[in-house]
Amino acid sequence: MSDLRVRFAPSPTGYLHIGGARTALFNYLLAQKEKGTFVLRIEDTDVARSTQESVDAILQAMDWLGLSYDEGPFYQSDRFDLYKEKVQQLLDEGKAYRCYCTAEELEAKREAALKSGGKPKYDGTCRDRQDVPEGQPYVVRFRSPEEGVTEFNDRIKGKISFQNNELDDVIIQRTDGTPTYNFVVVVDDATMNITLVLRGDDHINNTPRQILMYQALGYSVPEFGHVPMILGADKSRLSKRHGATSVMAYKEMGYLPEAMVNYLVRLGWSFGDEEIFSLAELIEKFSLENVGRSAGVFNPDKLLWLNAHYIKTGDPVRLGQLLQEFLQKDGIDTAAGPELTAVVKTLQDRAKTLVEMAQGAAFYFKPEVEFEPAAVEKFLTADKRPVLESVMRHLDSIDVWNETTIEAAFGAVMEETGLKLGKIGPSVRVALVGGTTSPGIFDVLAVLGKEASLKRLQTALARLG
Repeated sequence: MSDLRVRFAPSPTGYLHIGGARTALFNYLLAQKEKGTFVLRIEDTDVARSTQESVDAILQAMDWLGLSYDEGPFYQSDRFDLYKEKVQQLLDEGKAYRCYCTAEELEAKREAALKSGGKPKYDGTCRDRQDVPEGQPYVVRFRSPEEGVTEFNDRIKGKISFQNNELDDVIIQRTDGTPTYNFVVVVDDATMNITLVLRGDDHINNTPRQILMYQALGYSVPEFGHVPMILGADKSRLSKRHGATSVMAYKEMGYLPEAMVNYLVRLGWSFGDEEIFSLAELIEKFSLENVGRSAGVFNPDKLLWLNAHYIKTGDPVRLGQLLQEFLQKDGIDTAAGPELTAVVKTLQDRAKTLVEMAQGAAFYFKPEVEFEPAAVEKFLTADKRPVLESVMRHLDSIDVWNETTIEAAFGAVMEETGLKLGKIGPSVRVALVGGTTSPGIFDVLAVLGKEASLKRLQTALARLG
């Protein structure tokens, strides 16, 4: 084990976002590679918006992606006493102060600062206030230094510096006594011995304020690394207008977790020209040095391409187990149908998602063929009766039912009728599946089995009158 300790700290106010999942993945891969510790912390101090449903959604998404954590989940809501103790410590040491300014007063100060060309930061009215107005609500503000520079060496972006006089005296405790994000994250990361804070670069402006709080509380300051944002195709921040942003939405759309993991890691990290990586390969090759500094652009087509690859090369047994869930969602009972592994093998080269595969597999399990009128009108015409009867007769004579014997039977039909497979196949396909799109006819027949195949052909013959 190494001394590396990283964490993923989502807020349970909704689903696990694509961007959050990538941050979790980067932390997980780094911990795995360096044999460090990956901590999961649920940042639920926003009591009004945090829900158990969101917690469950986050945990389910991490489990689906295969991102196992070594410690946690820890909940900030279990640690309020510690936060209050640390706020009081800063007050006692003069490193924080009570601010009695009302919301209206603060808004007036902000507007005045903007009009004068200044920054809308708090002007320090209560910074040196000595009186304690009884019964008057107050927040607690951190006393930021007014001079000097706060800087850090970002593991991804390099050296970053902030002038202290640009920083605000941020609120660390609200009027209702609850602590704020910037404060609790410092207490948590310090007491959980996090050595590297790896997070999205929308947190860069929080970092200098947090560094000053680490120092004020007497904590060691961890390293920081800020991962670039994920943007939509229009180069704006990824949102619902660009498509699904929830990790689990992609599960419901029939994507495989390995495709999502592979795609997310490549959205900001590279290893030469390689595109396809297993999780084991990612653990071996991942490094912060190869994380880019510019934002990644989410490309749904690339994700779909990767998913098609993983379906095509996937284990048919596992895919069959996953496919069953999608078929059941469509109200299809697989108990009486053909074996799912065999079904998958006929569709792996054709399906880009499990939803597509379920749609393509449905005909195997429906007790009655659902005929498309246009296909029937074109290919199940009266003149096809001799052909279908010949097909039935030769298939019925097969003792050992497999693709080889089925192909031989069709050879006999072609010889008997003088027709090529292109003239026979479409009618047989419509008879078997109801339409003109399906896997190869020999594959379909082999998977359906002799009894079901002959029954469907007989049904089609009956439609001819």
